Amino acid sequence: MGGVVSALVGASRERQSRKRKQFNTVELKVRMDCDGCEIKVRNTLARLRGVESVEINRKQQKVTVQGFVEPQRVLRRAQSTKKRVEMWPYVPYTNPYVAPPVYDKRAPAGHVRRVDALIAPAAGREEELATLFSDDNPNGCSVM
Repeated sequence: MGGVVSALVGASRERQSRKRKQFNTVELKVRMDCDGCEIKVRNTLARLRGVESVEINRKQQKVTVQGFVEPQRVLRRAQSTKKRVEMWPYVPYTNPYVAPPVYDKRAPAGHVRRVDALIAPAAGREEELATLFSDDNPNGCSVM
């Protein structure tokens, strides 16, 4: 009798120790041209375990997936449709008094390209940019 009770207690602890996934909203940029592409992407992502809803805006090439899912799993599943897929690269831009950080003509209205990935490689080029307009550089700019 004691073995049965310990087995039940062990099973309940196992269920409690399992980590529950967080509710996420994953935004993807997916290249879709027609209704067939949209249906294929929607059905593929809707069958993923933990997905609550799939919203598609074909004009912006944007897919929004909400549910208890991991972003990388959603990305891999979307790539299995053989479409060009990437994480949504745009962020809303609402300050009209400051120039946008990165201009992208393909960005939807009111959005600019996310720049956190672009800033890191430029940090090492400070020395090169500082000497570009130097008098010691014979190949430098001679506008003045």
